[in-house]
Amino acid sequence: MNILKCRLTSGTLLFLLLSARLAAVGVEETTGAPAVSSPSRVVVDSFNREVPLPREIGTIACLYAFSAHVVTMLGEDERIGAVVRGSKRDRLLNEISPSIRKAATPSDDGIINIEELLAVDPDIVFLKGETALLEEETAKLELFSIPYVVIDFTDIASQMRAIEVIGEVLGKEDKAADFNRYYRKVLDETRERFVNLREDDRVRLYHSVNEATRTDAAGTLMAEWTEAAGAVNVSVGEELRIFENKYFAGIEQILFWDPEVIICNEYGVDSYILSNEKWASITAVKEGRVWIIPTGISRWGHPGGMETPLAILWTADRLYPDLTEDIDMTELTRNFYRDFFDYEIDDELLNHMLSGGRMRMPRNNG
Repeated sequence: MNILKCRLTSGTLLFLLLSARLAAVGVEETTGAPAVSSPSRVVVDSFNREVPLPREIGTIACLYAFSAHVVTMLGEDERIGAVVRGSKRDRLLNEISPSIRKAATPSDDGIINIEELLAVDPDIVFLKGETALLEEETAKLELFSIPYVVIDFTDIASQMRAIEVIGEVLGKEDKAADFNRYYRKVLDETRERFVNLREDDRVRLYHSVNEATRTDAAGTLMAEWTEAAGAVNVSVGEELRIFENKYFAGIEQILFWDPEVIICNEYGVDSYILSNEKWASITAVKEGRVWIIPTGISRWGHPGGMETPLAILWTADRLYPDLTEDIDMTELTRNFYRDFFDYEIDDELLNHMLSGGRMRMPRNNG
């Protein structure tokens, strides 16, 4: 009887899962590679890969936090069976979508636990571009014939395309197009608002991403949306240190740039900058114009978030209140989540979000 109580080893479990998976999907005789059963259509993902899709898509694995945001916006979050750990830290996302609270977390820092993923048995995986570049990770998916769609973007156009791709996969093209129309409208109307603003009259802004000295480089999503909001982003076009595809400035550089406004997207970084003597001589610090950007489902304007239209509007309103008297961020924010996420935000939560209150749970709770 003791043998019945023995736990399966990791290798044995993987072998059994592989056998079951191959029996279910079949094996391509000519190449020995697993094949998708009965594909009904093909989509082109962010890496321009042609991906055959299963005839029916039931369970979705969102192994990129951004994809979980979009799937939720498209109203298909009940299908989500797996997410990355970061998705469980987003308070509003988990409030809107209880499915995310219950979802498995078979991926951390781009590394896929294939056994946990197979237990979810996803019909499609949305994969972050950085992970898709790791051959050892994509090989795991290909071995078990799990179709994956790469979602990746570096600027506004490719972010809109990523939303479009997810809409195509889920048969929600119309809703994805509605969101992108709104995005484009905000972008165009805000740029038009500042078309006659002289360069000398534009506010010089430093944007802190997560860490105080991590910032924006040319050609990035953040460089584009801060420009659309009428700002001169002081780090864009400058020489920056690159570490793990992230850009950093030295404190000496920031002192030299002397921005008039500093925007932070991480809770507590604003307080750090305002209280740290190394930053004290910067105009933005001396004048108390160090602000934390709101956080909803994600931090507005964050590289992996989809609330970029709100980031543009909020930043424009804070930088140029005399030119944006018609912008009501309370109403616009409330309408955004109602229209695109079918979620009513009460006054207390709305004020908390707009004031930059903590909306992400600590990492050890994720």
